Amino acid sequence: MNLDADQCKEIISKNNNVVIDVWAEWCGPCKALSPTLEEFANHNPDVTVIKINADDNPDFCIENAIRGLPSVLFFKDGEYKKRLVGNNPLIKFQAMKDEVFK
Repeated sequence: MNLDADQCKEIISKNNNVVIDVWAEWCGPCKALSPTLEEFANHNPDVTVIKINADDNPDFCIENAIRGLPSVLFFKDGEYKKRLVGNNPLIKFQAMKDEVFK
């Protein structure tokens, strides 16, 4: 689900475990990461996985100190916890989930 900054903030405030994929249309690694995040979402129904386009939401990127794409942000109970930057394998997302959402 690709959302804008206000929608992301609302989802963060209403869900316990949120993962946000910050991406851009021109970003090759962002496109390559998409199937991995889909698989992660399918295997983790307790996590809300959403997407936000960096080019369309520059203020969100500034607020969240996005310096590289793709950036995947992990929020627990409305609070930012950690991030992964770049095209990472599924095992890294599972490990981060286990660490952040315990």
